[in-house]
Amino acid sequence: MKRNTRLKLLAAGVAVALAAGSGSALAQKRVNWKMQSAFPGNLAHLGTSGVRFSKNMTEASDGRFNVKFFEPGALVPALECFDAAAKGSVEACWTTPGYHTGKLGPGISFFTTVPFGPTFGEFMAWKRHGGGDKLRDEIYGAHGLMAIDCFAIGPETSGWFKNEVKSLDQLKGMKMRFFGLGAQVMQKLGVSTQLLAAADIYPALERGVIDATEFSMPSIDQQLGFHQIAKNNYFPGWHQQVSVSELLMNKKAFDALSKSNKKLIELALGESVMATFAETEWRNPDAMNENMAKFGVKNRRWTDEQLAAFEKAWREVVQEQSAKDPLFKKVADNFYAFRERYKVWGEAQMLNATYLK
Repeated sequence: MKRNTRLKLLAAGVAVALAAGSGSALAQKRVNWKMQSAFPGNLAHLGTSGVRFSKNMTEASDGRFNVKFFEPGALVPALECFDAAAKGSVEACWTTPGYHTGKLGPGISFFTTVPFGPTFGEFMAWKRHGGGDKLRDEIYGAHGLMAIDCFAIGPETSGWFKNEVKSLDQLKGMKMRFFGLGAQVMQKLGVSTQLLAAADIYPALERGVIDATEFSMPSIDQQLGFHQIAKNNYFPGWHQQVSVSELLMNKKAFDALSKSNKKLIELALGESVMATFAETEWRNPDAMNENMAKFGVKNRRWTDEQLAAFEKAWREVVQEQSAKDPLFKKVADNFYAFRERYKVWGEAQMLNATYLK
């Protein structure tokens, strides 16, 4: 065999060996996470953002970090991911803090949304710079968990009712699906509330298990079909002016990631927060118009007197819960101290819808 031929064969053998070794090294670095979602993957904004995040992670990492999206109930019931993530049964959940009240009490709902609370800018300022996220990290850390905001959506509707609510006295004895801290306000007004996952609401409304419901915003609620049963959609969303959800992660799993993979999660979620918020603001006007023109929905607005009653009930909830729940008080005190600090700026920039007559 000629020398040149032997060299070529040797080089080819070395190349094959190096390629095999390189492939083995890449395989060792590849990360595969299971991510249980609390929202169906086809549900606008809430679920589709999770599917999109999963795809973005795979594409941005060239397949080295895969976060597999699992539909609600595929691994864990939609509202019960807290324990699974804490135990490491799943590495992460696409969920929201207000779904963990059964484990942590109502105070944890502050990190999703607050009745008569701020809109997007002020809320994110509190979370990221005013101590909100720091408190959340302390609370979750005690359970072996951590979280990063995964999406934000704008104001929600405050309920779908079968009949017009002319007086808040009509709410007494009503059974209603209601989320988070707003549910405690409704309870003050005589409503029997329960928290249901997205897929369970329509059947409950149809069978009369509940008389009314709130869930999210027109572009989402329309997809869930509430307008087929309840034609009166109430505004404004006093209980949820902005709602922020989270990628809830097993802390050991996150800590085991490389520095670059941690940063990749952070950046992908930051993009998701802004993209989802903008998408909801873009889609809701069309959904509202379609609800009215095509489905006969009547958009109704609470009177100022009714909104005052909701707000009064909310203030009572804050006082009562703060007196008996240390975690609630700690979060509420931090939140309202920030709002007081922010007020000088917020009020200075406040505008009415129009000044023309």
